[in-house]
Amino acid sequence: MKTGSLTIVGTGIQLAGHLTLAAKAWIEQADKVLFALADPVTAKWLKGLNATAEALPYNKHNQRRRDTYREMTERILLEVRQGLNVCAVFYGHPGVFADPAHAAIQQAHCEGFRAQMLPGISAEDCLFADLGVDPGKNGCQSFEATDFLIRRRKFDPTSALILWQIAMIGNLGFYEPGSHRKGLKILAEVLEKDYDADHEVVVYEAAVYYPVCSPVINRIPLSKLPEAKVTEVSTLYIPPTAMSPIEHEMMASLGIDNW
Repeated sequence: MKTGSLTIVGTGIQLAGHLTLAAKAWIEQADKVLFALADPVTAKWLKGLNATAEALPYNKHNQRRRDTYREMTERILLEVRQGLNVCAVFYGHPGVFADPAHAAIQQAHCEGFRAQMLPGISAEDCLFADLGVDPGKNGCQSFEATDFLIRRRKFDPTSALILWQIAMIGNLGFYEPGSHRKGLKILAEVLEKDYDADHEVVVYEAAVYYPVCSPVINRIPLSKLPEAKVTEVSTLYIPPTAMSPIEHEMMASLGIDNW
């Protein structure tokens, strides 16, 4: 195994309070810290933990996000190849909507370096808590919104449905305010094939940065989705339409008398 290593961690959604003890320890002991964070306050706090901390490139001049992600991945590997123990820090959960994190881990392994990812608190974890949703009750389906549409994903309306990045539907570049209306209209039209127009949905944003902040929980009928106020971190939560019926023959096969 070569010298040099990579550990990728997440800050969680809220400043400091969501950072795990394991992630904090890896940040503090790293030879080099690189980060992709959502706000300058968290970046300043991170530099207090490790003076080597430096922002990863985030080049909005690229037409496609994937080009910027490749730059970020290469920047991480550059430090690892120099024999340093590198800690790369990403906002939220480092493995959720974080292509550079997965790409860097894969490339490091291919080149013979030790590499690992530690879990963090994600927006989904916050959603379950803020909306009082138990994914074990009716099940839970989760899709990126553009992927949901272009792949015609099959789903069960009697189970909760979560759609991520609803302000970025059809957008391969970077978010521009007001550019989301067409995507939301198309999404609403597709969803109305399986849900009533007055079915209540929730436009959700986790409480970011500080514990004193409140989450955004905007409950609206599905028909009003195209007019909803959204940002690049907005998520759509769609409650189940009804309980799925029980198959009594299967209950009998499993020896279950009551459920």
